[in-house]
Amino acid sequence: MHATISHIVKGTLAADIGLAKGDVILSLNGHPVRDVIDYMYYSRENVINLEVLRGGKTLKFKVKRKEQSPLGIELKSFRTRTCRNKCMFCFVKQLPKNMRKTLYLKDDDYRMSFLFGNYITLSNLSSKEKRRIIEQKLSPLYVSVHSTNNDIRRKMLGNPRAPDVMQALQDFTSQRIRVHTQIVVCPGYNDGDDLSQTIKDLQKLYPYVSSIAVVPVGLTKHKKGSIRAVGKDDAKKIIDTVKKFRQRNKRRHGDPIVHLADEMYIKAEIPFSPLKDYGDLPQIENGVGLVPVFLHCSKKIKLPRKIAPAHVAVFTGSSFMPYLEEFAKKLKNIDGLTLDLFKVDNRFFGTSVTAAGLLAGRDILRTVVGKTKADCLLVPNVMLREGSDMFLDNVSLKDMAESLGMKVRVIEPTPDGILRGITDECKR
Repeated sequence: MHATISHIVKGTLAADIGLAKGDVILSLNGHPVRDVIDYMYYSRENVINLEVLRGGKTLKFKVKRKEQSPLGIELKSFRTRTCRNKCMFCFVKQLPKNMRKTLYLKDDDYRMSFLFGNYITLSNLSSKEKRRIIEQKLSPLYVSVHSTNNDIRRKMLGNPRAPDVMQALQDFTSQRIRVHTQIVVCPGYNDGDDLSQTIKDLQKLYPYVSSIAVVPVGLTKHKKGSIRAVGKDDAKKIIDTVKKFRQRNKRRHGDPIVHLADEMYIKAEIPFSPLKDYGDLPQIENGVGLVPVFLHCSKKIKLPRKIAPAHVAVFTGSSFMPYLEEFAKKLKNIDGLTLDLFKVDNRFFGTSVTAAGLLAGRDILRTVVGKTKADCLLVPNVMLREGSDMFLDNVSLKDMAESLGMKVRVIEPTPDGILRGITDECKR
């Protein structure tokens, strides 16, 4: 592994001492540097001695800084470790063919978990990597548990050699490594009594197992095998099971610890928990608390009475549509605004996939083309690949704008984001 510099920010300490793009950082203060985590860990001192490789020659640099001022170094991404499991519900396996290669990457890399909150299974860690996590305090980590019954878990992971997940968690939590966990519920496998036992086991490790998310399995029309989706009755039973633990934990710890994905409440047609029960929203990126936050913010937002005339189109997936419609009622009271609202059914993955973040460009176009005379379409940023202007099916924002004959603007999927899109973005 190498830590290669991809960019030096102008006017920073790294630029001043002569570091350059393409330099390979060999060591910091005598410590070997394998990747960006080592760089972050060993570059915390105010005096830093660097050893770099440039053009086959080893060079040495010294940096003195005040109050942790940034060095101005950006590193190339490391090669992500791929997952060796064969999970029965693996979403990557459910993707259609001929999409971008990067979409088929299954990662199970503890570095991605620490840096970006990606979920890992702990089934591919070497003893050396476990020591590194503990020594460098790579915390929090995000772990897919699914079941603490090893037989059930191994069957779900498609990996008969997967290690004891509770032992792995105990090894980390005993060293004060914090972990956020998830249970992807597959009816007939890890629901019912097994779900209860898994929650019991995990919450024994609180507070270092800091949260437990219970999430319904996501299935596309391309799935294989007999696994089925969580239905309304399933969701109700799961909510009843989790509710007992939440109430008990709130009394004991002031923290429910275990949380349900928003989709579980939507499937069961049951109101969400109060926003205050979600704490600091540790798993919002996992779809836990997104809708309650949106509803809360939509009540608090101050809307203008009047704006310059604007005709705007907004869309979302089927599961979020009722909540967007409620907010749209408030927006339509703004004088000068014409708002067209669209529910997009997911034909690309199948109509059972209802999350807005998994909508494809072609389905959006199919829904909107010829049905609005809006000047601008607002696109939630969760629908685009990170750092890209592309939807999952390779339709670009430019393609969409040209097909619709209107401006297309990317927004944050929040009430404030929608309002800014209406009042600011569409004017550009």
